[in-house]
Amino acid sequence: MRTGKSNSKMFSAMMLFMALLLVVVTAGCDRDHGAAAPLIPPAQPTVTSVTPANATPGVAVNRRVTATFSEPMSGATITIPGTFTVTGPFVNPVTGTVTYDEPSMTATFTPAIDLLNNTTYTATIATVAANPAGAALASPFVWSFSTAATPDTTAPNVSFTAPANLDTDVAINRKIVATFNEAMDPATIVAANVAVAGPSGSVSGSVTYAAGSFAMTFTPASILANGSTYTTTITTGVTDLAVPGNPMLAAYAWSFRTAALPDTLAPQVSSTDPVNLAVGVPTNKKVIASFTKPMDPLTISTANFTLMDGLTPVTGTVAYDVPSNIATFSPLSLLTPSTTYTALISSAAKDLAGNALVSGLVPNPWTFTTAALPGPIIVVPLGLASPFGIAATAGITNTPTVPITHINGNVVLNPNQTCNAVTVDNAGGFGLCGGAPPTNNVGDTVITQLYPDTTTADAVKAALMSAFLFITPPAGPPAAGGLGGGTPIAAPTTLGDITGNPLVLGDNWFTPGVYTSITSILITGDITLDGQGDPNAVFVFQSASSLDTAAGAPSPGAHTRILLTNGTKASNVWWQVGTSATLGLYSEFQGNILASASITMGTGATSCGRLFAGGFTAGAFVFDSNVVSVPGHANAPVSCQ
Repeated sequence: MRTGKSNSKMFSAMMLFMALLLVVVTAGCDRDHGAAAPLIPPAQPTVTSVTPANATPGVAVNRRVTATFSEPMSGATITIPGTFTVTGPFVNPVTGTVTYDEPSMTATFTPAIDLLNNTTYTATIATVAANPAGAALASPFVWSFSTAATPDTTAPNVSFTAPANLDTDVAINRKIVATFNEAMDPATIVAANVAVAGPSGSVSGSVTYAAGSFAMTFTPASILANGSTYTTTITTGVTDLAVPGNPMLAAYAWSFRTAALPDTLAPQVSSTDPVNLAVGVPTNKKVIASFTKPMDPLTISTANFTLMDGLTPVTGTVAYDVPSNIATFSPLSLLTPSTTYTALISSAAKDLAGNALVSGLVPNPWTFTTAALPGPIIVVPLGLASPFGIAATAGITNTPTVPITHINGNVVLNPNQTCNAVTVDNAGGFGLCGGAPPTNNVGDTVITQLYPDTTTADAVKAALMSAFLFITPPAGPPAAGGLGGGTPIAAPTTLGDITGNPLVLGDNWFTPGVYTSITSILITGDITLDGQGDPNAVFVFQSASSLDTAAGAPSPGAHTRILLTNGTKASNVWWQVGTSATLGLYSEFQGNILASASITMGTGATSCGRLFAGGFTAGAFVFDSNVVSVPGHANAPVSCQ
């Protein structure tokens, strides 16, 4: 006679055999459909969605920031100072508190005060974040967003329900879903704020929130009664992510009637974009999958929807659009050109009745290959000048007020090696002119005709003048250059517009190329430089006369900005100035300026890009509480590349 323990062992062994058999059969079915064997999802937890999403503009200044994980996490690791951080201008950390909501697997950062308006912020989840077993994120998850000028005071509302109001023949084992028109506070999407009532009174069940889909899901504790009417009510206790949270103006209720039978039909992937074996896919492509029936939003995550570059998981976020039954994987950065990727939605993805995804209409996993991008349009020969953030041939003037001007990069002063009319120390620094704290970093140096030798400064100056003439039009001014064929910038050459206005090509929106003004260039608002998915995209702006940006106000006030999107890097943006350049008060400038003569920076102006004064004639440099960074410098803002 076998003991209960022996029976248990036999049962476990049988279940293991059946599981292995199922894997073999499933793999065989996939081969029958021309697909590869299923991939194994990453073992470590991942970030599956964030709000605001990466690169989102116009975020309310009183907005919380959230990150949702692919699996339950250890709340103690999430709330440790430094695990979830938000940084603003000049990499200053934002003061705030971090909480972790276990049911939704979501961490929330609540700023202590409103964020600055018209400002870019970077959020980071460090690798300290781990699950209860101690498995941590494989790498830090970093994303950014920019703020609007106003707070969010608008009440949220329910935008879609499944089942819909007055639906009939709803499966008795079906979950109930409602989506909101904006991101909600996960801590308020709880059973206390969601009620389901049927013929026998209140229905018991659990409530979850899928942050990436703005979706609330009610899961009944048992199957519903057939042929019965049920009413779901979401109370005004739910709030959005504003601080304080905006509640719905009124409770939202809808009803549906059940059918006699449960739903046992397994869902399938009905289509993908890109399709299987697609080639020439843009590197900024989002990967999309459509399903044959509504899915459980909480099961559509980076744990179950993966994108692989060989054996390496691609970092990204996943969102599920409930009304359309479409899931979207958004890579956090551009895909690699000429590379084959494999996408997979695993059987852990389930429909609203709990039926697991099966193979069927289209291959799953599926593969696609990205396009081979053309090389850079232009390679500007900086040579020895590459690590220099500032160059001046007629000396520097630096207003010694706090905050002291800071340069992330080397400096060359040749032949006039003075700052505020005082000769620099010829020891690699600014001497008395630097103020306290030092204007340049430890390790960065100020090169002169005497430091570190008598030849380096002349060689760097020669490289700068060569680069200046390289991007100057053949007809000049100030002299004949080597780069022609630019698209004319229509006069009057006043560029830019207020954020939120339509993008107009050649005014406040530019694609890669060379643009030429036969007069001056004045920037009075935001300009967007759209790389269109090419990380090597190059922009060159040629001004026959001056380059100026309008003066603005410190954040949260309006000021001129150069915005880089879709792969554009400041290191690939060039501004050739026939005379002098002036960056107005509090301007946020992107790109390298090579000016024939002088460069002046108004109070609080910043530049991600080298600023070279004296490309052809005597050029002085004027500072006033500024920050200038060589793109990619170790001390530059993370976004300055």
